[in-house]
Amino acid sequence: MSGDLSPPPPEVIASDVARALAEDLGTGDVTAALLPDVADIAYLLCKEDAVIAGRPWFDACHRALDPDVVIDWRVADGDRATAGTVLATLSGRVHALVSAERAGLNFLQTLSGTATTTARYVDAVHGTGARILDTRKTLPGLRIAQKYAVRCGGGSNHRIGLFDTVMLKENHIRAAGSLTAAVHAARAAQPDLPLVVEVETLLQLDEALAAGCDRILIDDFDAATRREAVRLANGRIPLEVSGGVDLTTVRGIAEDGVDFISIGGLTKHVHAIDLSMKLGTAP
Repeated sequence: MSGDLSPPPPEVIASDVARALAEDLGTGDVTAALLPDVADIAYLLCKEDAVIAGRPWFDACHRALDPDVVIDWRVADGDRATAGTVLATLSGRVHALVSAERAGLNFLQTLSGTATTTARYVDAVHGTGARILDTRKTLPGLRIAQKYAVRCGGGSNHRIGLFDTVMLKENHIRAAGSLTAAVHAARAAQPDLPLVVEVETLLQLDEALAAGCDRILIDDFDAATRREAVRLANGRIPLEVSGGVDLTTVRGIAEDGVDFISIGGLTKHVHAIDLSMKLGTAP
C-alpha cells in the first residue's frame, strides 16, 4: 500500500497517452486542419469543486503533439480546486492545442474524478484511524493512473495486481480444501509477499487468526458481526472491510475499529469532473 504522490514512470504515462491519441486522431484531425496553425494561448477551467489529479497525462498529451508547448500550472496534483478556478494556461500552436484537447481533458477529468471521490471517503473517516483503500476494479488500461489518482485523493493503494500480494478469497479457499491449507500453501510458495485472507464468518475469522496472515478481509459482515470480529481480533492482525460501503455507511464502519476499508467505487464508479479548455486569455 502506498500514499506516495510520485507519478508513475514516464514510459507508463507515454503508453497511456499514445493509446488515447491513436484512437482519437486516427489518420489526422480533419477539423484542426481547417485552421491556420499559428501561435495561440489557452486556459484550463475547473467548473466544479474537485481534487485535481492527472497533470502528467494532460501534459504528455499536449507535448506529444507540440514538444514546445508551455503549460503553466496554478495547482498541483492533490490540490483542492473550487469551481471557477483557472487550473493552467497553455501557449503553443493552434493545431496541437485543439487536437490534444480532448485526450488531455479525458485523463484529467477521469483522474480528478477518482481523486475527488477518494477524498470524500477520506474526509468521512477522518480521526478514526481507518485508512481508505482502492481495489482492482479499475477502468481497463488505466489501473496505474487511477491508483495514482487515489493517492492524490488521500487514499492508499491495495495490491496493484495479481502479482504483488497473495489474496485468498472464497474460491481459492474452496479449491485448496480449507482456509488453513490455503494459508500454508501461500506461505510456502510466496513467503515474501503480503498475505490477505478473506473470511465470511466468525468461524473462518478464528481459523484465519490461528493460521496467521498479514491482514484479514471481513466481507459483507453486518454491524454487530463486524464489531465482534474487531473484538476477537483484538489488534493481533489488521482487519479490512469490503462490501456495503458508501458515504452514508463508511464513518460507522470506521468507528467500529477496523483498520482498512476497501472501496471498488473509487475507481469503478467514476464521475468525471467538469473541466474545459478554451482558446484565449484566462479570465
